[in-house]
Amino acid sequence: MSADDLELARQFLDVLAGAATTGDREAIYPLLAPDIEWVTPQRELHGIEAARDELTWISPRETLDVEYDELQVTDLGEGRIMSSVHETFRMKGTGAFAYARDRQIDLTIRDGKIVRYEMRIVG
Repeated sequence: MSADDLELARQFLDVLAGAATTGDREAIYPLLAPDIEWVTPQRELHGIEAARDELTWISPRETLDVEYDELQVTDLGEGRIMSSVHETFRMKGTGAFAYARDRQIDLTIRDGKIVRYEMRIVG
């Protein structure tokens, strides 16, 4: 993996976390390839237009705040990067613990763009 790929992966993951907190997804799209594949347990999107139209679930939750622990990023070779993140959800207003989960995000980078995003809940 090149240093540029690692920097792009970290930038993308930071922007993604920001979008989940603010609801502003605009900073995500310039990092995605036109033929992006976006895969989650609930759905698959293909292409930048589908991502623009359908990534509406990346937004703040009405009753919960989320905290992200430091990301662990692993080079899988050939432009593939795996990231593990721990999310803690707390009740808005009180800050009381609601639940926590771990996610694994696999990214594939080609020509300075994210061409595949795959997220799995692992804990």
